[in-house]
Amino acid sequence: MSHNTFGHLFRVTTFGESHGPAIGCVVDGCPPGIALREADIQPWLDKRRPGQSKFVTQRQEPDTVKILSGVFQDERMPEQLTTGTPIGLLIENVDQRSKDYGDIRDKFRPGHADYTYDAKYGVRDYRGGGRQSARETAMRVAAGAIARKVLDQMFGKVTIRGALVQMGTQKIDRSRWSWDQVNENPFFCPDAAAVGPWTEYLEGVRKAGSSVGAIIEVVAEGVPAGLGAPVYAKLDNELASALMSINAVKGVEIGDGFATAAMTGEQNADEMRHGNLSPEEGGKPIFLANHAGGILGGISTGQPIVARFAVKPTSSILAPRRTIARDGSETEIVTKGRHDPCVGIRAVPVGEAMMACVLADQALRHRAQVG
Repeated sequence: MSHNTFGHLFRVTTFGESHGPAIGCVVDGCPPGIALREADIQPWLDKRRPGQSKFVTQRQEPDTVKILSGVFQDERMPEQLTTGTPIGLLIENVDQRSKDYGDIRDKFRPGHADYTYDAKYGVRDYRGGGRQSARETAMRVAAGAIARKVLDQMFGKVTIRGALVQMGTQKIDRSRWSWDQVNENPFFCPDAAAVGPWTEYLEGVRKAGSSVGAIIEVVAEGVPAGLGAPVYAKLDNELASALMSINAVKGVEIGDGFATAAMTGEQNADEMRHGNLSPEEGGKPIFLANHAGGILGGISTGQPIVARFAVKPTSSILAPRRTIARDGSETEIVTKGRHDPCVGIRAVPVGEAMMACVLADQALRHRAQVG
């Protein structure tokens, strides 16, 4: 099975299965001299960790990360630093319940990757989805923590934040958006007034044994102009590819995205004015809007980079669904076990991590090209 690596200069290779002994990744291309300990990575993993509320899978995984390589410290050094060599990360799986999947080992879950995986490889690990499980995304979050450190070293402080802006049919009121609210509720919702209705809505979905989809918005601030390239290395095309690689993602938009189809040229244009300094003094333009989501012609503008992605409902549900077995016979399937009624909730930190990894990779390529 190939294609377990993404990135060019900042490269991430993940390995492991949902019900295997461990999952892990190797981060290659991280510059030397960056302070890095497990404590720098763990808070981001804790944000994604299962079992934190009744609205996510109740699998109890501490997701404690271990750094296996790529760092060094001795008595001459006040802190542990990256060495520029591959950084190995490992998380042990401790709460697998493989017996929950015995009933579906010869059946294909509708809407899931069971059939396509089996059709391609002729063998599949049905326990929790094996390699195709969203458990793999924990390692993306760990790699994203390192990517954030790279960005901060190169550009000062880069802030990457995500929020759930729609759950099923329930949408936020954007006039009430508050980043301070995102970590104050189990949904990563920026609209405090939406939390109550969302709780009632998702509780009904959960009790019915069903699931719903979601839309997540990720915003990166502090990214300078100039990252990306105008043809095959567009920043937005690589960002879209990274977000589409997340489990269950079926759509991505940058900036106003599909809404731009209903705009006129006058409405869509991000008009510009001079900043406080002249161009000769290093001044930067002031944009009067950000319909483009911080990217024009595949290159960052210096404005906030804005992306949204849609996550479909998880296919592992209690409601009976028609399907076929491996022998071709028609049957029904009910998926037992511990599953997210809205998998989009825990996709928020994953989206943040993929944004961070893409930006770190583009930043290193930019530095290699222009110095």
